[in-house]
Amino acid sequence: MGGQGLVEQLKIHLALWLQSMRLAKYLAHAGVASRRAAERLIAEGRVSVDGETVLDPARAVDEENRVVVDSRVVSGPETRVVYAVHKPVGVLSTARDTHGRPTVVQLVAEERRLYPVGRLDADSSGLILLTNDGELANRLTHPRYGVPKTYRARVARGPVGERALQALRTGVQLDDGPTVPARVRRVSGDLLELTIGEGRNHQVRRMCEAVGHPVLGLERVRLGPVRLGTLAPGAHRRLGEAEIEQLRAAAGGEGRDRPDSRGGRRGGGRTGGHVGGRDGRSGDAL
Repeated sequence: MGGQGLVEQLKIHLALWLQSMRLAKYLAHAGVASRRAAERLIAEGRVSVDGETVLDPARAVDEENRVVVDSRVVSGPETRVVYAVHKPVGVLSTARDTHGRPTVVQLVAEERRLYPVGRLDADSSGLILLTNDGELANRLTHPRYGVPKTYRARVARGPVGERALQALRTGVQLDDGPTVPARVRRVSGDLLELTIGEGRNHQVRRMCEAVGHPVLGLERVRLGPVRLGTLAPGAHRRLGEAEIEQLRAAAGGEGRDRPDSRGGRRGGGRTGGHVGGRDGRSGDAL
């Protein structure tokens, strides 16, 4: 893109920003938190607009308003960044840990405040994204958008037979309901690759357990269009603009719901949401 084209694009982004928007969305765009997390901050009375505590996440604000969260003035939108990180086993996928255990955020030296997108259990490894873009994080982890995630699972009691593979592909019954069909292939006798669009807690582990093959080791190798590739454990790379736009497209784009396979709109499914793995909708299936 030429210099003039870039200037025009920046003007468009600035014009859109100057328009009023919902308070929760404003906080998400400013990198404070995901939109759902911002709604919780507002409900807890931790956000004020022009000196007045606001409890309505739909309150319209723009850059002329003085928005404060926990006594900190919220400035305009930060430059959005997304990092792909190879989380090693033993590292927590949270922004911070009160017990001093290592966290995935500590793997990236970045001045901006980053949040993990979804989570990986401490005893799982692989691809996790870190970002300051709360809106993108919310969309990537919300069950409405069904962003596919691919895992490689080393399982016990191999080799895995065709009956177990077919059960995983068509859906298995778990204690919180049946799973939707998944893409599953046997890489080797005891190594499976599974791609799912759901994000229930420990889902891949529970699916494999349900067909008689408990997971011994689990690694996420892809989230939407982003692949782990040859990234070494503990290493990271910053995504380029093209990759970020692909992520946005995978998550339904800006402000649009993706239609499901039946031609309707995807419902929210289980409610709740988070960035960093602290509540029910994990955006993860470990």
